[in-house]
Amino acid sequence: MSERYVIILAAGQGTRMKSKLYKVLHPVCGKPMVEHVIDTVSAVGADQIVTVIGHGAELVKKHLEGRTDFVLQQEQLGTAHAVSQAKGLLKDKKGTTLVVCGDTPLLKAETLEKLLLHHEAEKAAMTVLTAHMEDPTGYGRVVRNEKGYVERIVEHKDASDEERKIKEINTGTYCFDNELLFSALEKVSNDNAQGEYYLPDVFEILRKEGHIVTAYSTDDFSETIGVNDRVALARAEKIMQKRILEFHMKNGVTIINPDNTYIETDVKIGQDTIIYPGTMIKGKTEIGADCVIGP
Repeated sequence: MSERYVIILAAGQGTRMKSKLYKVLHPVCGKPMVEHVIDTVSAVGADQIVTVIGHGAELVKKHLEGRTDFVLQQEQLGTAHAVSQAKGLLKDKKGTTLVVCGDTPLLKAETLEKLLLHHEAEKAAMTVLTAHMEDPTGYGRVVRNEKGYVERIVEHKDASDEERKIKEINTGTYCFDNELLFSALEKVSNDNAQGEYYLPDVFEILRKEGHIVTAYSTDDFSETIGVNDRVALARAEKIMQKRILEFHMKNGVTIINPDNTYIETDVKIGQDTIIYPGTMIKGKTEIGADCVIGP
């Protein structure tokens, strides 16, 4: 297995959240969403994590200090521009670089591990994580040829009417050969509807240079959602809460009514404990075995 590096994109302001709080610091089940991302990428054996920060930089540093290196994106000129800010830390290193967004708290370590293994097995220069959804409005589309190979990734705003009918979408999570990534980034242009430097454009650059470019599709679109507003935040909270409750139940905790119980991420509960409806358990609480907990 090659060295693994991670770049977390966390520089956007998140204006659609309509909040004074920096977007990636909004909590999901008691923990800032970017911390969920850090936990997940750490679980796949990252040798170095670099977080790209911008708006709210100092507050993000305070939350993540000691778990990641930081680089500053002073101007938000697109995802390719954001990744290029890590050039000074990663450019000349050999290995695989995973790029994830700081607002994707539901990504599972198991999915990222499968993505990385697929990428490494294919000896690919780039692999994009894709998913299928019934209404892909707003998402970049994955365009495949008649043999099923990915030809390009096109942003929604730049897609033709025919391309917008495609339901396979780019989740914004990628694997790259690290050296080829930074070489290709120098060739990305901003000739598009937004005037930004798009990271998916690296796909076409590497393909034209004769490198192997692939896609790995996850069956569960829900884990790839990006949290851009309060509606998505509530959706992420609901999905994460279901995971937490199922984790405890599978580990020997009785939860009488999961629909009426709230348990945050860092709570620990011993076996044969019974949780009654209306209970809310928050923070780093530790509950022993054989307890009875009620509201």
